[in-house]
Amino acid sequence: ASRGAIHLGCWAHARRYFVEAEAAIPKAARGPEQLATQFIAAMGELYAIETQTEDLSVEQRGQRRQEQSRPVLVKIEALLLQHLHAVIPGSLLGKALHYLSSQWSKLIRFVDNGAWPIDNNLCENAIRPFVVGRRNWLFCDTVAGARASANLYSLIETCKANSVDPYTYLVDLFRKLPTAKTVEEFEALLPWNLDALTD
Repeated sequence: ASRGAIHLGCWAHARRYFVEAEAAIPKAARGPEQLATQFIAAMGELYAIETQTEDLSVEQRGQRRQEQSRPVLVKIEALLLQHLHAVIPGSLLGKALHYLSSQWSKLIRFVDNGAWPIDNNLCENAIRPFVVGRRNWLFCDTVAGARASANLYSLIETCKANSVDPYTYLVDLFRKLPTAKTVEEFEALLPWNLDALTD
């Protein structure tokens, strides 16, 4: 933890390394006995558990993770320790194993809290529009213009994160913003305060 933040590992990233290692194996040689495939299958078990807990409460998901995900993690760790130093470090599989090893303490934290995600795919999906559109604003005319764009995108993504329609929010925001004078009045205009905004 740093300044109250909990650092979590991303299982999607860890899995990606093993998928790349598996893809490098000739198709004729692929099979469940391949080490990369074994890791991918075990990670698939973790994700299957997550899929089954999507509609559960945070507490129920946390309990299910303790009961079902923790034994899978024990299995993955045993497989990791067994093969970590037996694979050439510079190979794709070696890189996958060393990444898994270096991130292990962060990767296993998600089982301690049902509210913590198993990966950061939601965050990556949220920033994807900016990555895709990067060429459009690569040459912003001014720093102020770039900052204004960043603020607007931040507002829009905050709306989405709070299940608020961005257009409705911005219309209400621009209507009320000129009359705001105090910190409390500005805070009332934040996306998660939409009810107060539309009153």
